[in-house]
Amino acid sequence: MEEALHRDVIATNSGNLIFSDATHKILETPHTEVVSNGIRTDVSSAGRINEEYDAFVVPLANAFRPSFEAQLKRLTRLITRLRIPVVVVGVGAQTGLNYNAARLKAIEPSVRAFVSAVLDRSASIGVRGEFTETYLKDLGFRDVEVIGCPSLFMYGKELDVTKREPALTPGSRIAVNGSHSAVRSQGLDRVVTRAHARYPHLRFIGQNLSDARQLHWRDLSEPNGRVTAMPTHPDHPMYREDKVRVYIDPVTWIDDLRTFDFSFGSRIHGNIAALLAGTPATVLCGDSRTLELCRYFDIPHRRIDRLPEDLDPASLYEEADFGALTGGHQERFERFTAFLDRNGLENTFAHGDGGAAFEERLRSLPFPPGIRPWNDADLASLTTRFGWLQSRITELGADNDRLKRELARTTKAGTAFPAASVYRRARRAVGGPIRRALQSGRQ
Repeated sequence: MEEALHRDVIATNSGNLIFSDATHKILETPHTEVVSNGIRTDVSSAGRINEEYDAFVVPLANAFRPSFEAQLKRLTRLITRLRIPVVVVGVGAQTGLNYNAARLKAIEPSVRAFVSAVLDRSASIGVRGEFTETYLKDLGFRDVEVIGCPSLFMYGKELDVTKREPALTPGSRIAVNGSHSAVRSQGLDRVVTRAHARYPHLRFIGQNLSDARQLHWRDLSEPNGRVTAMPTHPDHPMYREDKVRVYIDPVTWIDDLRTFDFSFGSRIHGNIAALLAGTPATVLCGDSRTLELCRYFDIPHRRIDRLPEDLDPASLYEEADFGALTGGHQERFERFTAFLDRNGLENTFAHGDGGAAFEERLRSLPFPPGIRPWNDADLASLTTRFGWLQSRITELGADNDRLKRELARTTKAGTAFPAASVYRRARRAVGGPIRRALQSGRQ
């Protein structure tokens, strides 16, 4: 657990894991090997990718936003160096609920460069919903297809979401999720407080790396540590009552949500995880990226800026209708796979085993349970954490000694800088299955 948080395996947001895992599973067939290229873009890897792979697939979320511009530029630099097909699945633009693209004007050159580079290497670009489609077409691009997010196609054309209880009661198990901005400035804190008072089995599920570090380390060093109304904060009553979790793998996340009666909140993939578990969910939309995806998939939703002061999750549960979501799922799935076909990508549901081997491998692996609040002072809890810290201190000491030795050697050779690391990579003949490099995106 400590190493996963240190390495940030969730790329700051565990929602990334849902659509990345789904894409990996969907693209894996007997004729295709899918290899993760890592969550962070390495421009220098272009030569290796050209040599070893037949296609480069990029699952993304809300990549067209000002705060993501640097990463988008870096990804564009990598793509422009590739000579193989590049396919983007599920990219989205992020603005307010009014779909006003004015705030995206400053990053327009970066978006144009990225989309142009992609379309030079693919038949079309797959976007999340109506707003992103309109946004790119207004920029002059025509080969734009609305395909939603790969996450909801994790189980192919199958999606069964049913209400197991006629209504929510104080005994119901309810999951709630939300971002720091929704809690801090969009009124979600009041919703959570009221639900916590009414439903003893309420659980908050966080997604940020800062959430996870607050639970496991009580680390409040990041700006999010100032949001005391967030249930992942150690001062919050839900933290003290052990009613908060953060998951670092979709397997345990989805499995746990199978035992809940309802999920709601502002996190789109937090609620998609519930829907994949068959658990009813309602999204409280706070921006264009969540709103357009809910509209495309017919996921029950409310605008967070129009919630009543006395909102009760029981009313969300009562009004939620999943007929359009499940009834239209097969048609949306076929649209998604047609997009893959046009871009030369096979999928496991049409060309493989439906993901059975992928699921079997996952089930054979041990995954850690959801991260819980650190309320314990027992010896075992302390030993695990401090043991890891001790190992890190030892590693850092060894690294420091190595750097000192390198510096001493290179100084004698007439330079004040450590020598660059040199490695040899054995070339191999590429044969057999087609290889696809999968570049994971960040939310």
